[in-house]
Amino acid sequence: MRAGEGSAAWTIGLALAGLANLANAAWMLLDPAGWYVTLPAAVPDTGPLNPHFVRDLGGAFAATGVALLWAAARPRLRVPMLAIAGLFYVVHALIHLADTLAGRLPASHWWIDAPGVYVPALVVVAVTLAALRAAPR
Repeated sequence: MRAGEGSAAWTIGLALAGLANLANAAWMLLDPAGWYVTLPAAVPDTGPLNPHFVRDLGGAFAATGVALLWAAARPRLRVPMLAIAGLFYVVHALIHLADTLAGRLPASHWWIDAPGVYVPALVVVAVTLAALRAAPR
């Protein structure tokens, strides 16, 4: 079996990432106001609470979580599932990047957003590329 096809490290890592996304999604869907004020990411800097929008974004995190779990469970589908997850993460990061560059978010968001927005986007791109290299030809 080639690296990335079904190794335990890939399966566990992707499953944990998927579960983390699903946990965040559940929080957003069930308690948007609590998520908005409690998440340590200065979410109120983005504007007033809109519970509908938080739930919509929770749906995106749920879809991403399912894609990551699918990638964990089905090595042959790993690359397309990671690409789907990566699409969300990269677009999310680009939106934060644009808002910070334009001054719609304070400069402190470079550091605030690094662990929850920028790093996950970079990691999922790197993992997708690694899975692509490891995929059978």
